[in-house]
Amino acid sequence: MMNKKDFLLLVSLVLIAVSGYAQDGNAGIQQATTLVQGYFSTGCTLMYAIGAVVGIVGAVKVYQKWNAGEPDTGKVAAAWFGSCIFLVVVATVIKSFFGL
Repeated sequence: MMNKKDFLLLVSLVLIAVSGYAQDGNAGIQQATTLVQGYFSTGCTLMYAIGAVVGIVGAVKVYQKWNAGEPDTGKVAAAWFGSCIFLVVVATVIKSFFGL
């Protein structure tokens, strides 16, 4: 069983150890910024790839509707085309907004 003195000593040692691992807040934010900038290019490329896949799936879906003679083919085509454009525009705007 620990008495009060031993408990306070243990808590003090833990606090000293934790404070030894602490770093400057500005250094942490700068490191996070550097890491995010490193992954941003890959993220934009991924967005473009997702846009391409969505475009291909949408083209196939619109083609099937068109061949079936369904009346809402134009609406579906506009929706798929709009989603592809949205993905490309969002990636480009974020890239230019943050200056990356």
